[in-house]
Amino acid sequence: MRCAVLTISTGVSREHREDASGRLLAQRAEEAGCDVDAMEVVPDDLPLIEDRLRHYVDEGFAVVLTTGGTGLTPDDVTPEATRRVVEREIPGLAEAMRAESLRHTPMGALSRGIAGVAGSTLVVNFPGSPKAIDEVFGVVAPVLAHAVATIRGDHRH
Repeated sequence: MRCAVLTISTGVSREHREDASGRLLAQRAEEAGCDVDAMEVVPDDLPLIEDRLRHYVDEGFAVVLTTGGTGLTPDDVTPEATRRVVEREIPGLAEAMRAESLRHTPMGALSRGIAGVAGSTLVVNFPGSPKAIDEVFGVVAPVLAHAVATIRGDHRH
């Protein structure tokens, strides 16, 4: 499964912070069977996030995983950008991620990430912290391959 990891962080894009979350998300994706062919960092800018998501969808990536921009600050616009790109949301995936996060911290209820389908691409928003990625990736990993196969037309269940 060809995968892109998009880190959304103004601080990381300006090189004020290291991209620990993007690296960890790529590592977890590879462990789950993805081939991470692209990694990119962009600032918290809705039109730019939307543009980059559309780019990866247009390039035929099977999976686009984002990290960052899912909280409550005014700059956290990843879900809004993602909604502009996906045609169908997958609420159960985002709900399962939040439920798992809630097992570790009550702050998990504040994550606004979504998951959905754009063309034949699965897009999933992850929180911006490495700790949160570690906590919730285990919910996503077992369904990645099946989700991608189904999105791409495999009707076997």
